[in-house]
Amino acid sequence: MLSKNELKYIQSLCQKKQRTQEGLFLAEGPKLAMELLNSDYKVEKLYATADWLADNPVDVETIAVTEFELAKMSTLQTPNEVLVMCRQKKDLGLPVFKNNLSLVLDGLQDPGNLGTIIRIADWFGIHQIIASEDTVEFYNPKVIQSTMGSFIRVKCWYTNLPEILSSVELPIYGALLKGQSVNQMGTLKEGLLVIGNESKGIRESVLPLITKAVTIPRIGQAESLNAAVAAGILLSHLCGK
Repeated sequence: MLSKNELKYIQSLCQKKQRTQEGLFLAEGPKLAMELLNSDYKVEKLYATADWLADNPVDVETIAVTEFELAKMSTLQTPNEVLVMCRQKKDLGLPVFKNNLSLVLDGLQDPGNLGTIIRIADWFGIHQIIASEDTVEFYNPKVIQSTMGSFIRVKCWYTNLPEILSSVELPIYGALLKGQSVNQMGTLKEGLLVIGNESKGIRESVLPLITKAVTIPRIGQAESLNAAVAAGILLSHLCGK
């Protein structure tokens, strides 16, 4: 049975400060739950309806909850049978830039954008993202849900971008409105691709470190593209040939 104190604790993990302090995060739904249970993430506790638990015996601590209780702890508009509390990964090691194409995110603020970019990265076999310190948090519930499980296979480091980019001895590509058309570029085997903030783009402190500007040719009248959409288009050209 779920106590009031435990319900409040779960609800508190919807706040970044509490997640960071406790080193935990939440994920919801049968698909994410099973992927996490079969991954190297540590599932601390699982909350699910009695029907789901009857059909899915698991080897972690479980608590049966009603649909009403699940709705109270869920961040989704429509709660989905199961919620898991997991341990965040703290020791990621160091990113390996040589022989890898890495994504760099400069100040992204929208959780849905980050989640979608993680999913896109996973689709194209990119397993590391370097993010500015003010980029939206990796373990934000909206980020986790929108990755559709891809966050399990993609690592994300938060760091001072100018500092790390100035130390990398590889080409640094920047998604900009003016640059070489991505249609004219070949497949990239290594390097870093910088995607800027949703409204401001790549900031002034990062621009001088970009060795090649890349653009998506514009045919119509739209001023710009959504950051995640731009990342998907660019990677489909740079990874898919």
